[in-house]
Amino acid sequence: MWIFAALVTSLCFGINNSIFKWSNGKGLSKIHIQFFFYLVAFICTFGYSVFIGNQNFHILTILIGALIGILNTNGNIQLSRAFEKGPASLTAPLVAANAIFPILCSALIFHEHISSIQWIGIFCMMVAVVVIQYTPNAKGQHSYFIWIMHVCFAIFSFGTLGVLMQTSAHLQFQSLDVLTAMYGGGSIYLLIILILKREKIQAPEIQIGTVVGLLSIMGYGCYFYALSTGISSIIFPIVSLNCLFVVFAGCYLFQEKLRIYQISGILIAIIGIILTKI
Repeated sequence: MWIFAALVTSLCFGINNSIFKWSNGKGLSKIHIQFFFYLVAFICTFGYSVFIGNQNFHILTILIGALIGILNTNGNIQLSRAFEKGPASLTAPLVAANAIFPILCSALIFHEHISSIQWIGIFCMMVAVVVIQYTPNAKGQHSYFIWIMHVCFAIFSFGTLGVLMQTSAHLQFQSLDVLTAMYGGGSIYLLIILILKREKIQAPEIQIGTVVGLLSIMGYGCYFYALSTGISSIIFPIVSLNCLFVVFAGCYLFQEKLRIYQISGILIAIIGIILTKI
């Protein structure tokens, strides 16, 4: 069941990333959309907590949840800037490698038992993530020093986020409490950025942010469930495969063609998922 939850998470994240990709083509602000998706998600999760009478938030839960939210928003911002400053063919695969940090944390700190076959499956999924997102001969103006800094910040943000999520599951924090704090922390962080930038907000950004926020609640809810019941070192690579859905969405919505190496990556990913279930 936890593998299914991880796949649902990957699907939700993939749909959200596809929406972000579509909105960028429409000239909409990713920061504005992120703010409204965090704000809507916070209102929903906090409102539900009040409705069920769950108002006893632990200070450590709030701190970890808020930090997860800030790291996630910062990671997305750094990733966007890395795409602007450097080659997309290297940016996406490098940032996707952040899953290695929580995987190592699972094995070394939390002492999860992983069989040799499952390690092969994990390796296959990580290779698939890199292969699927690789785009050779990408055009653009490259500022490599600034680019590598944004890449490193994105890897650090997403990698640390994964470790903190795993830690909260290990400490048996209530997922609803962590989600509420996560969306609250992210909302405050993005609000500060909005105040500093002072850019005009468009109505479509509010609408898209609302949709993304609802999908995010479903995705992260399944994510925490999977982490609390399954094997973290397998879950993280599965979630990283959200790029699969972005590729399929690109074929359907943007008439992009699948390349041979991407098809190979999809097959490798399927093999990896099968091996982790053995």
